[in-house]
Amino acid sequence: MSDVAISSYRGSLEHFAAETPDAIAIVDGETSLSYGDWNERANRMADAMAAAGIARGDIVGVRSQIRSEWFVVNQALAKLGSRQVAVNWRLTPAEARYIMEDSRACAIVYDDDDPAVLARDWNGLPLKLVMTTQHNGVPNVARFDEMLASGSPTPRIAAAPAPIIIYTSGTTGKPKGVAPDPAKLAQRAREVAEYMADMQSAGLAGASSRSLLTMPLHHGAGPAIARGCHGVGGTLHLLRKFDPERALQIISEHRITTWTAVPTMLLRMASLPPEVLAKYDVSSIKAITVGAAPVSYALKEWVMSYFGSHCLFEGYGATEFGMVTVMPPEMQRAKPGSCGRLYKHVHVRIVDENSRELPRGSTGEILVKTPIAIDRYLNRDPLGPDTYDAEGFFRSGDMGYLDEDGYLYITDRKKDMIIAGGVNIYPAEIEAALVKHPKIRDAAVFGIPHAEFGEQVKAICEPVPGADVTAAEIIEFASAELAPYKRPRSVEFVEELPRNPTGKVLKNELRAPYWEGAGRKI
Repeated sequence: MSDVAISSYRGSLEHFAAETPDAIAIVDGETSLSYGDWNERANRMADAMAAAGIARGDIVGVRSQIRSEWFVVNQALAKLGSRQVAVNWRLTPAEARYIMEDSRACAIVYDDDDPAVLARDWNGLPLKLVMTTQHNGVPNVARFDEMLASGSPTPRIAAAPAPIIIYTSGTTGKPKGVAPDPAKLAQRAREVAEYMADMQSAGLAGASSRSLLTMPLHHGAGPAIARGCHGVGGTLHLLRKFDPERALQIISEHRITTWTAVPTMLLRMASLPPEVLAKYDVSSIKAITVGAAPVSYALKEWVMSYFGSHCLFEGYGATEFGMVTVMPPEMQRAKPGSCGRLYKHVHVRIVDENSRELPRGSTGEILVKTPIAIDRYLNRDPLGPDTYDAEGFFRSGDMGYLDEDGYLYITDRKKDMIIAGGVNIYPAEIEAALVKHPKIRDAAVFGIPHAEFGEQVKAICEPVPGADVTAAEIIEFASAELAPYKRPRSVEFVEELPRNPTGKVLKNELRAPYWEGAGRKI
């Protein structure tokens, strides 16, 4: 074993560059990077970035789609001991600038097709480096390939992965940066290690892992998936823009073993014609993990019927406190509707509106405690009692219950709850019923103003492509599935529900027009 392998941390790029330098780490279309090539490029980029003034502890913004350059930059930052802030490539220039200013980033790497557009918006920021992965003639903007060529391949060894600061989606107010405190993590080192080991042992990856990456790299899941694959010396296949048939082609041709998807991706795949689905061999799949948004049981059944009942995992968590549960394949039918068991060192309390703990089986707000939960947002004051209860549990804002076996069930978001005539109505339950209809691919349910009852149930449905369906048909179907007070009073159809990059339906956008002029929001 070489000195590099001895000095590097377990599962590091440097370790595999020394042990298996020719093994393929990344496949990005027609481009492949071995562990040795990736490490050399990361060394060169680290050298060039250091020459530009990037130092240990600095925060560097990275705005990138799913591409190999992201991995080179990320590992360069790890070698420098710098931090990375994820900048969603879909954000407007003003939104991106806000994250740069709020995080106090000192550099930006971006891959917009027209580098000049965003370059104008960096004016006035105290940046040591502005770099694009695209060809450009923009003054004061460095090019990725030129930086790579100018750097030296002097070996640098990362002490740890580069911390990635993820900004919350900002559905309520301005986005805030989530950056766990390294000192606090060090204090909980044993718990953190055992918690991470429990997630690793959930049965997903092995040394021959071949993973498909379709989750964005500005979201917590994308980098986590990549680290899980590369941490065991596997090969990561990148799909920049999700296309359901192209994903199947990659799975079939490259014998993909693991894939993490959001429900929207699986819904689009399930909507492919049967003859298209039959063309591809998906028998190599050992694990499909789905999360980031509610998953209907009908969709789970499709995944198990197409890919096999052995492979479906589900998880529940949040950027602020990490993963809470895992639902293994063997329990999918035994515990329908559950999002799984708690990971090691994770604790959950279910409380009522007065923060009193409820017994097993009772629905209330889910409060969680994990080893990696943050105690403040980046550059903000410590979180207060509106976020943490007196016992140090994070208020998730989700509603649900624990069953007698300790399995967690999510019933809805607390803020999404509809109150009609004093009765609590949970939209997720209604949505789960509506998507059972063979002509409905997805549904969003929310409350709209009602003079007598306060709120009334409204459904916006996304039909299966080409389906001919009416509101009356859906309301009649709901009558057989739901109690009268839960049934939608009106139904509309859209070609596609609005979603954020992780697949969550943006109910605020759907709900807002109905509350304009109402003088209230609930």
